[in-house]
Amino acid sequence: MKKWMMALMAGVLAIGMATSADASWFKKEKAKKVVTGAEMLFKQHQKLIKGKRIGLITNPTGVDRNLKSIVDIAAGSKDTELTALFGPEHGVRGDAQAGQYVEYYIDEKTGVPVYSLYGQTKKPTPEMLKNVDVLLFDIQDVGTRYYTYIYTMAYAMEAAKEKGIPIIVLDRPNPLGGIQTDGPVLEPEFSSFVGRYPIPLRHGMTVVELATLFNNEFGIDADLKVIKMKGWKRNMDFDETSLPFVMPSPNMPTIETAFVYPATGMIEGTNLSEGRGTTKPFELIGAPFINSSDLAEKLNRLKLPGVSFRAASFTPTFSKHSGKLSHGVQVYVTDRKKFKAVKTGLSIVKTVKDMYPNDFQFLASNHFNLLLGNSWVKEMLINGASVEEIEKRYEKERKQFMEIREQYLMY
Repeated sequence: MKKWMMALMAGVLAIGMATSADASWFKKEKAKKVVTGAEMLFKQHQKLIKGKRIGLITNPTGVDRNLKSIVDIAAGSKDTELTALFGPEHGVRGDAQAGQYVEYYIDEKTGVPVYSLYGQTKKPTPEMLKNVDVLLFDIQDVGTRYYTYIYTMAYAMEAAKEKGIPIIVLDRPNPLGGIQTDGPVLEPEFSSFVGRYPIPLRHGMTVVELATLFNNEFGIDADLKVIKMKGWKRNMDFDETSLPFVMPSPNMPTIETAFVYPATGMIEGTNLSEGRGTTKPFELIGAPFINSSDLAEKLNRLKLPGVSFRAASFTPTFSKHSGKLSHGVQVYVTDRKKFKAVKTGLSIVKTVKDMYPNDFQFLASNHFNLLLGNSWVKEMLINGASVEEIEKRYEKERKQFMEIREQYLMY
């Protein structure tokens, strides 16, 4: 009996171990390993930077899969010399809030000078590049036109062209995937640092694809080299890459934030809080004059694809309505493949405007038009047009862009 029980227990244990091993194996197989452009550069393409003085444009997202910064990797390389660091909005170390200018300083860890590419100087000057033989760009984008890092890249490409040096763009995943595009194409007269080029609001491209498109279609003509990722597929969102997610900016803390951002980033152009100053920026939307239950009910009644709304109240600690109890909704993306971000954002704006015509306002700064890349969306909303009418108008331009985009897809 004792031997029989021992044999049974051993069998159960063996089955349990096998099941555990199988589950572990399945989990590893399910998460595809993606190798970033930065890792590919130092593993397989180091000849491009061997013996060169490097200027590196990066921020905290520039890490390998072990979370080691590309700043430290480049500084520790025996084959190259890191001579300059350049920080986009929020800085090299990511410690600046949105819109905050970061002064020139010396990086404590490497002793390398750090220059800001936000605020007063968006493009590296010849003085900043005097000890640079090649520029590297390694920053995680979030897949939405009005996120500024891709324009920091474009300005750096222009500076490299003017200085007569090459620029190497290191690829990282588009966290939203590389299939879906959405929203109006920016009109040139609305070019700004939240949208320089005529691309849709959600572009579905990686940074090396965008760099190549910018270079060829918009006359930059830099000596551009790109390092592709290994293992990335267009149908992947970030959770499927096996890569660690480092928040690209203080108000972009999670993948969920990145997914709602093309919908709710446009709220910046209104007097509604877009959730800055809360733990859920861009997921929480509201204002003191809103009834949260009524708004959630009306938005859920629209049955927008892949999204639900929860009545929520919050008090921002900074930015719009700072210190004031605000009411609105929390936006939950329930199906990333079906979610229509721009339709969702426009539906939120239209619904609040219709519910509270005496309280809702577009900001006088014209920021809404810059974010949308035109003036007609706001005009149509003011004149009572439906979201479907607005969608129909921008669809033709989006489809035209898709034909251009197709030439630059690398995966």
